[in-house]
Amino acid sequence: MNTTMSSQNITSIGARYQVKRPQAGSIASNKAAPLRIPRSATAIGGSSRKSLLDYRLKKSSPAASRKSQTTAANIEDSGDIWTTMDDVDAPTGPRSGLLLDPSVKGFSKIMCANRGEIAIRVFRAGSELGARTVAVYSPQDRLQQHRYKSDESFCVGEGLDMTPVDCYLAVDEIVRIAKENNVEAIHPGYGFLSERADFARKCAEEGIVFVGPKAETLDVMGDKTAARVIAQECEIPVIPGTDEAVTTSDQAVAFVEQSGLPVILKAAMGGGGRGMRVVREKDELVDLFQRASSEALAAFGDGRMFIERFIEKPRHIEVQIMADNYGNVVHLHERDCSVQRRHQKVVEMAPSEGLPDETKAAIFADAVKLCKHIDYRCAGTVEFLVDEDGSHYFIEVNPRVQVEHTVTEEVTGIDIVQTQLRVAAGQSLAEIGIGKQEDIHCRGFAIQSRVTSEDPAMNFQPDTGRIEVYRAPGGMGVRMDGAAVVGSVVSPYYDSLLVKVTVKTDCFQHSVQKMFRALTEFKISGVKTNIPFLQNVLLSPTFLSGAVNTNFVDETPGLFDLPMGKDRPTRLLTYLAEMVVNGPDHPGAVGQPPENVVPVVPAKPAEVDMRPGWKQVLEDKGPKEFAKAVREHKGLLLTDTTWRDAHQSLLATRMRTYDMKQAAPYTSHALAGAFSLEMWGGATFDVSMRFLNEDPWERLEIL
Repeated sequence: MNTTMSSQNITSIGARYQVKRPQAGSIASNKAAPLRIPRSATAIGGSSRKSLLDYRLKKSSPAASRKSQTTAANIEDSGDIWTTMDDVDAPTGPRSGLLLDPSVKGFSKIMCANRGEIAIRVFRAGSELGARTVAVYSPQDRLQQHRYKSDESFCVGEGLDMTPVDCYLAVDEIVRIAKENNVEAIHPGYGFLSERADFARKCAEEGIVFVGPKAETLDVMGDKTAARVIAQECEIPVIPGTDEAVTTSDQAVAFVEQSGLPVILKAAMGGGGRGMRVVREKDELVDLFQRASSEALAAFGDGRMFIERFIEKPRHIEVQIMADNYGNVVHLHERDCSVQRRHQKVVEMAPSEGLPDETKAAIFADAVKLCKHIDYRCAGTVEFLVDEDGSHYFIEVNPRVQVEHTVTEEVTGIDIVQTQLRVAAGQSLAEIGIGKQEDIHCRGFAIQSRVTSEDPAMNFQPDTGRIEVYRAPGGMGVRMDGAAVVGSVVSPYYDSLLVKVTVKTDCFQHSVQKMFRALTEFKISGVKTNIPFLQNVLLSPTFLSGAVNTNFVDETPGLFDLPMGKDRPTRLLTYLAEMVVNGPDHPGAVGQPPENVVPVVPAKPAEVDMRPGWKQVLEDKGPKEFAKAVREHKGLLLTDTTWRDAHQSLLATRMRTYDMKQAAPYTSHALAGAFSLEMWGGATFDVSMRFLNEDPWERLEIL
């Protein structure tokens, strides 16, 4: 496909095609270069090729010069993907979604200040509500899928002194981009800025709706110590812990001396298992406190800690809450998140299997009471620990959408993210259809598994690299939420989540069967995954009994009886090729290769000697007799090109003359009957001089 776009950089960004129609008779429209559109191309709103041909590129604005990126359509013509310029004007066309229900109040343009699967989840929900969608991305994420799934995308942090994580924590930059591009609402997703009250305030100051609780609520619920105080005001049972955030290891030591061990350290202003450590021995307290605080600071921008007594073998039960701006609060039933590793949830279920109805009722009542007490708004999760005797204890409120929200959506039929957007736009729960608790029903059973690029055999060490093969499962009752495709690069900078697999059936046992089938259908090559571990979890008798607690993974060593990966040879060859071609600085390298290695050449067997061949005929009898001998030869004459072709392959590109000379006698003996052995070409010459610093003519003479 032939495309012409002035002398600008062309970038493939792929979600929708947008350029601005020039004013008739304007100077800019007369000078601008025309866009060449493939025959099959169609702009948003159904414009024909004829109208598209009249479009022109407009000179970039000051906003565009900040590397803002306007997304383009995936317009295919003979297998090519259409691309657009970095500096095309911000789109002014109609919404990208289709909205048929006029009663739905919504936004015309929303942003998700996040990345990966949750950003895509928000874009899909917004598009279905008729809104245009805006992505932000770090320079390291310029090829990630969440950017391509939006209508517009903008780079944060390019040319600035920001780490890859800082780009998604840059409040001022993100709000600036939103304001300059007429974004009406920002959804924070989970993690990053989702619990930052200063972000919510900044949005309000700039006239942008923050899709989440009020800033005052985040001040209270984002701080675990403040949340404990609120829970106690509501007479909800809590675990003994610090009344205020702890900032030094000396404060932690003082609490332990008074309250005893074991204790659990938690990030005061975060969640998701980040900044959490269990301390069982006093001599490890200081070191674990410093590590947890540093991890919390890196993940949430706040290193303050909260400490509480650690309850052994509890179940982790959380209640999904939804509240509007008018004081109405409902719960969407519970989730069981007891299958955890290092306080990171691995498998989540809804509803909880085997939890007594009276315990559920008590937890539901406490969750709703707490949220009404603080005038909560939007989606949130109230989390509890349930002891072996059935007692429940408040842990925290996560004032955001959760990673595991999908299982609740499956069993209730309620789109949580769309409900967040509609509440933020001013609709009441009654207008949305869930004004009364009786409107919400739990039907069936759902399980979610988090597929990550972690190696269970290496203590779940995150793996990085390019995804070479990606085949996902499907079928009735199987839902996929992810951002991985073939060619995606898994970087070391962010969370290792590849995709969330959610299944739903009529009961726990059938959902386990369906989940196991779905995980078996996966084929992922290029990075290691935790799929074998997840399969072992599903097959565990303890898990199948429904009686799992938060110690399940630690107390079940059989979960780590893992099969040998089938992709090891490919990965090894790829690594060796990277080392040979790109040296020790390529991603995944573990250091410099050993120097001055002299390979040990086995002794030449006595029977290997120089047998006469066609070369000797040429040397002894001359060209005329050589030609005659060739004509009189009755058999097939073969030329072996192994030595030359080896120089054009990835692994042997830099084979030294020294090594080739050692192998030459064996090659000569084995192929003495061949017409010739070709060992020279342009690549050979280039390799010798550029990579090996050898004299190519000397190589030719020696060999």
